[in-house]
Amino acid sequence: MKNNRFARLALIPYALWIVIFVVAPLVLIAYNSFLDIEGHFTFANYGKLLSPVYMKMMFNSFFYSLIVTAVSLLVGYPVAYFISRTKHKGLWLILLILPSWINLLLKTYAFLGILGTAGPINAFLEVIGVGGQQLLFNDFSFVLVSTYIFIPFMILPVYNAIEKINPSLIYASRDLGASNWKTFQRVIFPLTTDGIMSGFQLVFIPTLSLFMITRLIAGNRVITLGTAIEQHFLVTQDWGMGAAIAVVLILVMAIVMFATRKIIK
Repeated sequence: MKNNRFARLALIPYALWIVIFVVAPLVLIAYNSFLDIEGHFTFANYGKLLSPVYMKMMFNSFFYSLIVTAVSLLVGYPVAYFISRTKHKGLWLILLILPSWINLLLKTYAFLGILGTAGPINAFLEVIGVGGQQLLFNDFSFVLVSTYIFIPFMILPVYNAIEKINPSLIYASRDLGASNWKTFQRVIFPLTTDGIMSGFQLVFIPTLSLFMITRLIAGNRVITLGTAIEQHFLVTQDWGMGAAIAVVLILVMAIVMFATRKIIK
């Protein structure tokens, strides 16, 4: 009884934290989503989300999030597999994790210099005779920078999934005459599906609400729902519309998390 009472008391700080910093903000966002710019109750904010403008933003958010997630998987899976097969796994993991400790804004500004007209990439293109190129303010730069920032969140879950595979299964596959590709296709890849789905969650969900990279790297040529939320809260001061978009994004994120967990199970 004493242990149960102590456990309940120990949960109080955590419960207060959840209520104050998770539940309360969600309730405030949901409440504000039913207010117009003058503070009157309305359902019009959700009606506006069905307009072609916001539907296009929704499509862009999903489209670019899927591209960034797909590129992260295509690049991250071989990297995770390589790290799992090296002798110095700890060193490679540290090199992978270290950039994620740097502030997101600093990394974004670093790419402004790298991809800029006076940056090292354009300097190299000048040397080889290709000439300077506009590498910023387009879809390519947005996908590149977003992938660089989020790819560690794809590599780490996949690496953990690969590490959990029983080596005897791989040895058995090879003993039965399967090639390396068949072993990967029939044994390794299926057993890492949970890692892939976890990486999908960690990359796809945050990229849905990106706004800083779209502004600095893509020059607002890539307009997503995250950009719209920023504009409504900081520029137009239409907090109700921004909150309505945020509610839709939260629901979409919850659906994605639920669906991926079902797949993992």
